[in-house]
Amino acid sequence: MPSQMVVAAPVAGAAANAHARDRLNRPFIALMAFLTLVDLFATQAILPSLARAYQVAPSAMGFAVNASAMGMAISSLAIAFFSHRLDRRRGVVLSLALLAIPTCLLAVAPNLMVFTALRVAQGLCMAAAFTLTLAYLGEHASGSAAAAAFAAYITGNVASNLLGRLMSAAVADHFGLAPNFLVFGALNLIGALLAWLTLEKAPLTANAQPRPQAMAAAALVDHLRDPPLAAAFAIGFCILFAFIGAFTYVNFVLVRPPIGIGMMAVGLVYFVFLPSMATTPAAGRITSRFGARRAVWGGLIVALLGLPLLIAPNLAPIAAGLMLLGVGTFFAQAVATGFVGRAATVNRGAASGLYLASYFGGGLIGSAALGQVFDRFGWPACVLGIGFALAAAALLAIHLRAPRNAVASIPTAGS
Repeated sequence: MPSQMVVAAPVAGAAANAHARDRLNRPFIALMAFLTLVDLFATQAILPSLARAYQVAPSAMGFAVNASAMGMAISSLAIAFFSHRLDRRRGVVLSLALLAIPTCLLAVAPNLMVFTALRVAQGLCMAAAFTLTLAYLGEHASGSAAAAAFAAYITGNVASNLLGRLMSAAVADHFGLAPNFLVFGALNLIGALLAWLTLEKAPLTANAQPRPQAMAAAALVDHLRDPPLAAAFAIGFCILFAFIGAFTYVNFVLVRPPIGIGMMAVGLVYFVFLPSMATTPAAGRITSRFGARRAVWGGLIVALLGLPLLIAPNLAPIAAGLMLLGVGTFFAQAVATGFVGRAATVNRGAASGLYLASYFGGGLIGSAALGQVFDRFGWPACVLGIGFALAAAALLAIHLRAPRNAVASIPTAGS
């Protein structure tokens, strides 16, 4: 009996220390999520200034800025295929440190081709850090600690959409375009340091043990042949197609007559993302109650309700429309991401990689296709294209039927 007490005391103390460390790390997890994806959408807030600087059409500049989605799609697939060979902590730190290089080089990019290539490089680094962090959290946390960690990561991702845009608009407005990219390069290095200090070295779980490469390839094929998973992948494609189209080209609408606001005011418009920070983490609970199909439909209906407001000639209704679109797409994206985690009962890393590749691929194609629509036919036609993408996602949601024995999963990211 005394020997049992001697053993139990250290175990209990270790558990208490681990619990305290988990609580302490949640703010750092949210901050690391913010620093990982802050570059992704921040540049959208200064699109009109970039288009003037490079003397190109909105569609050309929009595609260049969103070329990061191409890098993220490629990187997501690569991480899904090779993740079993990669050390999570080292990979996250290295990815964020390398991210600072293309970010800083954007300050001196001589032409649009170089700018586009650097954005692709940013996407490669961001997606690697993003995917490996999610893998780390899933493998080294469990139960309520895992739920809290994922919730913190969700909050940080959504915050990056708001604060990244706001910071970019403010820095570019006061100091110019080049200093803006240098500031964000510094943030990337801070993210690498935070990952080095926060993420701990720990043994991988059984699900993360190395497996033959052929099994990884077979898992990708199996997931693509699964109708519910394939539908979820396509929904992710449609969601970012619509989201990128709206939040890329609305910037040109805001700075032109009859609205004609300045760059700093454009940044302030992105406070429309604040409600999404409250609604997105609730996606898991709502999905558990109503099911993924109804939850996705609910989010998409909210997004569709905002579209008519986007073609108004005044700032207030446009801001309201953007808020509804943000709430709806962030929510639907969180539900779809969580569905992939439940429906893929095996090889979830491969399923997540395919989903993210499809998701970011939709963003890239959306920026290109809707950019051409915006240049040729104007903003109302662009909004119509956004509506078609959201309607397609709603039709695809009919197929969201997870297996009954699927394990619950926490949504991992917003739009």
